[in-house]
Amino acid sequence: MEKAPETRPRRKTRVGTVVSNKMDKSIVVQIVRIQRHPVYQRVVRQFSRLMAHDQDNVAGIGDKVRVMETRPLSKNKRWRLIEVIEKAQ
Repeated sequence: MEKAPETRPRRKTRVGTVVSNKMDKSIVVQIVRIQRHPVYQRVVRQFSRLMAHDQDNVAGIGDKVRVMETRPLSKNKRWRLIEVIEKAQ
């Protein structure tokens, strides 16, 4: 039995940069998290890469995109492309 829409948990969304689009209907998105080092107080960038489903192959390398969490679509794909925020130059 499916939950009512108002009680269903919100899905995570992330904004990142496309680093690969060589696959059909798939892209690799790099997410950057900026944190301050707990001891040295220096700004540290942490990267995570995730695979996303791109149904119409609209995203290109360098594009800024928004992805949403979804059910497992393949061995590695658990995210889906929502929109292309900014096209690469």
